[in-house]
Amino acid sequence: MDDITLRQLILDELEFEPSIDAANIGVAADNGVITLTGHVSTYAEREAAERATRRIKGVKAIAQDIEVRPAGTHKTADDEIAKRAVNTLGWHVTVPKDAVQVKVQNGWVTLNGRVEWQYQKTAAADAIRDLSGVVGVSNMIEVTPRVSSADVKKRIEDAFRRDAEIEAKGININVADGKVTLQGKVKTWSERQAAEHAAWSAPGVHNVEDRLLVGY
Repeated sequence: MDDITLRQLILDELEFEPSIDAANIGVAADNGVITLTGHVSTYAEREAAERATRRIKGVKAIAQDIEVRPAGTHKTADDEIAKRAVNTLGWHVTVPKDAVQVKVQNGWVTLNGRVEWQYQKTAAADAIRDLSGVVGVSNMIEVTPRVSSADVKKRIEDAFRRDAEIEAKGININVADGKVTLQGKVKTWSERQAAEHAAWSAPGVHNVEDRLLVGY
């Protein structure tokens, strides 16, 4: 697929996605490497634009340069964002109570702490990104492993076999101290994303290094 066609497919997908106001988003394509520019009003829109771009066949990599510009002239103070974030996490059933600490600077939220599962780390960031005034989220929460490397590898291999989208025979898995390294070759970007998601879903995983190549 040529870059002109790929760029148009991405623009069409951004326009089609109801959670995004794509009027101020720019797209450039260079040999399958996509650069997203422009601005949106919320961090959630920024993330949604990246997810929509990843769905397009032929996308090999994404450079995310979209700026978050909250709508209106009123800027939410950092302490107000911090209070809302703490309250939101406190009410969230998936995030362990008092496990996450919040820091806010110029609208950018940094999350620290420790949890047992990757889904808890992800849930904490998901709960924060939609708050008014948030322009970005750095998720620095650590996932504390409680299982052996052999068990982690087996769970990931089992997950690969269950997922019809993943051809596991082309993927090598290495696990050491909660870090998973994926190597090999997959046919599509979506298959690469599915493999990475399966690796993150295994208990005890705190880091995934995705070295999978996309191509036939």
